[in-house]
Amino acid sequence: MELIIFFLLGGFISILSGFFGVGGGFILTPVLLLIGLSPLEAITTSLLFTVGTSSSGILAHISLGNIRWTDGLVLGLSGAVATQAAHPFVFFLESRGWDAIAIPSLYIVMLSYFAYQMIKPRVRESHSLEGRHLRQPWKLFAIGLGAGFTSAAMGVGGGFLIVPLLVTLLGFEPRKAVGTSLLAVLMIAGTGFASYATEVHIDYLHGALLVCGGLAGSQLGARLTAFFKNGEMKPLLGTLYIVMVSGTVFKLLHYDYAGLSAMGLFMLFFLLLSVLKIRNGRASLRA
Repeated sequence: MELIIFFLLGGFISILSGFFGVGGGFILTPVLLLIGLSPLEAITTSLLFTVGTSSSGILAHISLGNIRWTDGLVLGLSGAVATQAAHPFVFFLESRGWDAIAIPSLYIVMLSYFAYQMIKPRVRESHSLEGRHLRQPWKLFAIGLGAGFTSAAMGVGGGFLIVPLLVTLLGFEPRKAVGTSLLAVLMIAGTGFASYATEVHIDYLHGALLVCGGLAGSQLGARLTAFFKNGEMKPLLGTLYIVMVSGTVFKLLHYDYAGLSAMGLFMLFFLLLSVLKIRNGRASLRA
């Protein structure tokens, strides 16, 4: 039964990963903490999972034409360099016994900020922002550095940071931000996992089941973007951030079941909404 749960968990999380372009790690790490893994085990397992789901998600987004390759490579290479600075930082926290408090606290602060950025009303501009990033490559480099450090420090691919910044700072369309993010996430998570794998023991069977469950899920999540409008994806992502903040707060307060329940309810809501969108989309095609 335990093995089936890990397989299904990988599938559910990867649907969200492929849809939002967030790599899945920022969802999986709090879940693994809630079920009892140590911060270092959760980080390493999540990075392994992120490598698998990102690889699958990229294939779907290539066919959809959602990847800006040059921008993704800049983000990924700068992020890969930054993971090497975060690696010793996390081991320092672990040696002092601060990791169980510090890492969840980092999640709460960062996810709260991005939830606000995604949900707050934005003033409409008279012209599109799309394309401004071509004149500001240093912003891509800075975003990559921040995502890389965050990835290795928190067990995420960095997509939960990259996607909102590409949308809010550089004017990417959400679909382009998702596809480009997944390319960077693969490079960042792969480097981060390699740096931990030689020093941290994890259950590779559980990791493999998470990845296997995620392979189909990330493909489905990526294709679901075709049934949603750009304006619908941002508030959904913001809501997901709020749910993850709530789950992490419950973890710090030792209400683990409450945290898992909040995450499960959001996943159920998202799946039901997706079914309705697919039905409506098919009905429109037949009309």
